[in-house]
Amino acid sequence: MKPEILQLSPILIASVRDQLAEIYTVRRYYEQTDKAAYLREHGAAIRGVVTGGHTGITREVMEQLPRLEVVAVNGVGTDAVDLAYTRDRGIQVSATIGALTEDVADLALGLLLATCRGLCTADRFVRAGLWPQSRTPLAPIPLARQFSGMRVGIVGMGRVGRAVAVRAAAFGCPISYTDLHAMGDVPYTFISDLVELARQSDALVLAAAADKAEGLIDAKVLDALGAEGYLINVARGRLVNEADLVAALRQGLIAGAGLDVFVDEPNVPPALYALDNVVLQPHRASATEQTRTRMGEMVLASLAAAFAGQKVVGLVTA
Repeated sequence: MKPEILQLSPILIASVRDQLAEIYTVRRYYEQTDKAAYLREHGAAIRGVVTGGHTGITREVMEQLPRLEVVAVNGVGTDAVDLAYTRDRGIQVSATIGALTEDVADLALGLLLATCRGLCTADRFVRAGLWPQSRTPLAPIPLARQFSGMRVGIVGMGRVGRAVAVRAAAFGCPISYTDLHAMGDVPYTFISDLVELARQSDALVLAAAADKAEGLIDAKVLDALGAEGYLINVARGRLVNEADLVAALRQGLIAGAGLDVFVDEPNVPPALYALDNVVLQPHRASATEQTRTRMGEMVLASLAAAFAGQKVVGLVTA
């Protein structure tokens, strides 16, 4: 018989869905109206779980899966999984570590360029048919900020932080960073204090995993970033105190922000909608065919390894 899998969130890549269905009996929990009844009916047979980083899986659900061997997270965030509980039960938890790096770094640079150069504002101007009405040779849009050569500060010099640094350095940007400690294998300037990093940066890019951290970017940090500084967040929404950010943007205490993540997704602070100095994305840094395919293949590999009695791909529990 095929091993039974409980799927808590959809997978967009058809080839991955097809392979899951071919190899396993897939119980689509996310489609069920009466989830409690569904668990009572199928929970005893479930050996693996496929979920997303945002969805995770609660301890309450895992307690109803007595044969559970592996939780394969189709993403890098594991803060929505009770890792202490999985360790106690010997359940392996995997994440698609490394698969998202290039796309997330690409989007970070895209957000920074779009924000500095006012790309979205200018796009809206043209689409609204306002350009022909302009009486000046150039559209009456405020002059943009040159990106090349900006001082870029990176919060978190992990995989994504390093990929962002490589990209920004190609634009001639001096790179500084902060992390738990200095990294001996990177050529960038380490600044231990976050406020000081902000003070010495024209753009602050959040790339830290920091699953348990909250509100690191507050009024004090934003004040240090200054009226000509930009904030880019492709990490975790809760790293930013959103009320402080809204106030800083409204008051011109910082120049702009590019945001892919938010504290209470999919709910975005409504005050951000009317601000032209903000570029907003719906948490889609990894949303390319190539990356989502790699992620799905890693999920499949983790399931196969677990059921073969082997260490899973992208293991996050020891």
